[in-house]
Amino acid sequence: MDEAVVKAVEELKRSPTKRLRSEEWSEEQGLVLFRGKVYVPKDIQLRREIVRLHHDTPVAGHPGRWKTLEMVTRNYWWPGLTKFVFDYVDGCDKCQRYKNFPQPPAGRLMPIGTPVEPWKAISVDFIVGLPEAQGHDALLVVVDRAKKQAHMIPTTAETSALGLAKLFRDNVWRYHGLPRLDHLRQGTTVCSRAHKGT
Repeated sequence: MDEAVVKAVEELKRSPTKRLRSEEWSEEQGLVLFRGKVYVPKDIQLRREIVRLHHDTPVAGHPGRWKTLEMVTRNYWWPGLTKFVFDYVDGCDKCQRYKNFPQPPAGRLMPIGTPVEPWKAISVDFIVGLPEAQGHDALLVVVDRAKKQAHMIPTTAETSALGLAKLFRDNVWRYHGLPRLDHLRQGTTVCSRAHKGT
């Protein structure tokens, strides 16, 4: 038990009325109560299980810090309860994955301009995890945004950044030159993504 609780329990045992400190502490049916709430002994697993039952179960539904604290404090108390509950909720994997962060609106979506010159605005995809064929298990796909022409370049998933640059030089640049740099600065010329093959 926590030191303050040990002192209170010792006083309760000596008290003939089983009450002390203007009825903050009491004992009923072998349970120590603080302001009518069950005191939970200094057992981390027990305290964690109580919070889990008020937070993780389908009925509780991962309600967040304050609601979980409110539900736990309806019946239980221990020193440092608020910090314990907040730390538990902050460490909850599901809450961190699915939590909606309130943010101001991002503003109006602006469409990317339609390119008119071929091979001046491109997108690049690196697709990995494909079945091996002729020693290759990945593709570098470079698509012209204006004419929708594409180069599909076989490679391997272990290809380095330098290797990808050489593939681009040998299979795209030598035929079409470099994309326009003014679009690169605006972030609209090259879209690069890595995909896992299915």
